[in-house]
Amino acid sequence: MSLISLTSRNPMRTVVLSVLVFEIIVFGLAVPVMILVSHIPAGLAGGAAVLALVAAGLLRRTLGYAIGWLTQLVGVSLGVLTPGMFAVGGIFLAIWVLCFVLGKRLDAPLASD
Repeated sequence: MSLISLTSRNPMRTVVLSVLVFEIIVFGLAVPVMILVSHIPAGLAGGAAVLALVAAGLLRRTLGYAIGWLTQLVGVSLGVLTPGMFAVGGIFLAIWVLCFVLGKRLDAPLASD
């Protein structure tokens, strides 16, 4: 069992995917704000949304979860460029960790079967 991914039968996979989809939407909507307020290049501002999209697409593999964790770090680190993103990225990181921990708890009985 991998430390960074959930099993294929885990119902929390859908919740984790939902978190990534909401990140795509929120990070995408934050791009114009980051460009206009903080004068950040569009590619840099939209990078987190693209990363979340890639993670969502690859979530069936362990690589998708690794990119999902990277997305969380990038989301929080955008706060260095636009301070409001500390809160947004932090909230998504907290939801991601909560879903992942609960998913691992659900995987524990499955591993003993």
